[in-house]
Amino acid sequence: MSDTIKHECGIALIRLLKPLEFYKEKYGTAFYGVNKMYLMMEKQHNRGQDGAGFASIKLDTSPGERYISRVRSIAQQPIQDIFSQINERINKEFQEHPEYAENVALQKKHIPYIGELLLGHVRYGTFGKNNVENVHPFLRQNNWMHRNLIVAGNFNMTNVTQLFDGLVELGQHPKEKADTVTIMEKIGHFLDDAVAKKYKQLKNEGYSKHECSPLIAERLNIAKILKKASKNWDGGYAMAGLLGHGDSFVLRDPAGIRPAYYYMDDEIIVVASERPVIQTVFNVAFEDVKELDPGHAIITKKSGDTSIKKIIKPLERKACSFERIYFSRGSDAEIYQERKKLGRLLMPQVIEAIDDDTKNTVFSYIPNTAETSFFGMIETLEDHLNRKKTTAILEGMGGLSADKVTQILSERPRIEKIAIKDVKLRTFITEDNNRDDLVTHVYDVTYGVIKPTDNLVIIDDSIVRGTTLKKSIIKMMDRLKPKKIIVVSSAPQIRYPDCYGIDMARLETLIAFRAMLELLRERNKYHLIEETYNKCKLQTELEDKDVKNFVKDLYDMFTDQEISAKISELISDKTVGAKVVTIFQSVENLHQACPNNLGDWYFTGNYPTVGGNRVVNKAFINFYEGNPERAY
Repeated sequence: MSDTIKHECGIALIRLLKPLEFYKEKYGTAFYGVNKMYLMMEKQHNRGQDGAGFASIKLDTSPGERYISRVRSIAQQPIQDIFSQINERINKEFQEHPEYAENVALQKKHIPYIGELLLGHVRYGTFGKNNVENVHPFLRQNNWMHRNLIVAGNFNMTNVTQLFDGLVELGQHPKEKADTVTIMEKIGHFLDDAVAKKYKQLKNEGYSKHECSPLIAERLNIAKILKKASKNWDGGYAMAGLLGHGDSFVLRDPAGIRPAYYYMDDEIIVVASERPVIQTVFNVAFEDVKELDPGHAIITKKSGDTSIKKIIKPLERKACSFERIYFSRGSDAEIYQERKKLGRLLMPQVIEAIDDDTKNTVFSYIPNTAETSFFGMIETLEDHLNRKKTTAILEGMGGLSADKVTQILSERPRIEKIAIKDVKLRTFITEDNNRDDLVTHVYDVTYGVIKPTDNLVIIDDSIVRGTTLKKSIIKMMDRLKPKKIIVVSSAPQIRYPDCYGIDMARLETLIAFRAMLELLRERNKYHLIEETYNKCKLQTELEDKDVKNFVKDLYDMFTDQEISAKISELISDKTVGAKVVTIFQSVENLHQACPNNLGDWYFTGNYPTVGGNRVVNKAFINFYEGNPERAY
């Protein structure tokens, strides 16, 4: 992606089902779980580089022994920083106590981080400052084992204010109005309530206070706690939690917006945000890794008993299509094929844009996430050329020389590595003109492969703000002196904010929105902006279910092609000699390529939860009022 956007966090949960001695004997180390967690977090580092966190719980410890460990980091390489801290502590213990080396019981008792239950998180900060206090996992501490709660997730809630106010009504005093804190306290409230009720029930049955503790752990109904806690949640989420005594859960939102996959056998239960992470780290087959159904939770009791429970009534499945286009690693078998298909489906528009002049067209991609779509596009181009060759040979049958046949057969797609991303340049000069000059050098180009008669087709996975295209890529491409630069997006036009995880909160930053505004100005319809603002303001007191997305009406005044043409103008300027054309994927083709991930609200404005329309209207109000605050 040429425009950097911060997006999904990543979660990883491991529950070891055997005693630590088992892993020591079979795999050579009692730190098997810690090692696997490191790999799972590294394999998901693409999902979050602002921070990382790790927490572990030891089962069946004696009173007075530490059973919860946590470490978090916002270092430049936070995952490596976390595990270097862990390794340093472990090595120190072994140096000071050589007797721990072969004694797993002593390791578990005295060395932190070793444990049967582990939770990892990689963070992209979409809300709150990027300090270590905002890094997951979050910890809610209590002297009662059962009331200790550790939470980490990949989520955003659209109704944080409502949830916060609900906690206040319960008599709580939350320390912060942030969705992570709010969600944790919501779960924590119903956990406290359940523990108190179980304690009272057990006391009435004649058990002593000491006897109650393990029985509470057995009888806690995690599914019931989650049902109560999540009753009013509106957002996209994959929420993981650990309880101090050893229960764990991962809950997925009812529309399936945020991803979650799991694998289990007789040794381990593991959950992650991406399927290939589990496949690679545990060397298991594609079909062995299951997707957690929307609205369901995978719950593991301290005993190891695991179940999948429906927590919330599932909505229409609207799994995030951006996961398939860009966010998830392309090594997933399904995602790889879907990205290739996205490229294939774009090729007819590309052929039309170059007037089928394949001989005078060079094809390339903007590194590196568009590479797979590029492969699909080129495969379709090769099929197209083969049909042209066949037709030419059949039409000239009997009158073609061997040289002419060879000439016909020799035509192939002209593929070149044109854009090369340079190391990140530090924009240490704050004055705008000098900063822009530095930005134009983020990409290098390959000289000597483009002729003045050539078209240059370059594919990106998506075009969000258009800033890097305008300030860097287009200008760099133009130095090669092509007659036409065709920028192809494997995603449709991004028109609306995302409130479920992606950091796209402000409408005015989106190039498609700015293009629509320019079209309104040109056609003397800009007064509709104020009318739309007034409509949005009138809805601020309505319930979420009654709110309508009025921004859609503005886009509906123009065709996709009109907005694409205006985007082409906006990402170019008078200093660019080549004609610039932009081609976007259609929403229909997106659904054809990614049939199981139909979440498309950032393209269509069709939000999967009732809070989405409120968010887009709030974003429009903020735009009109010049308010830089987030819409959620």
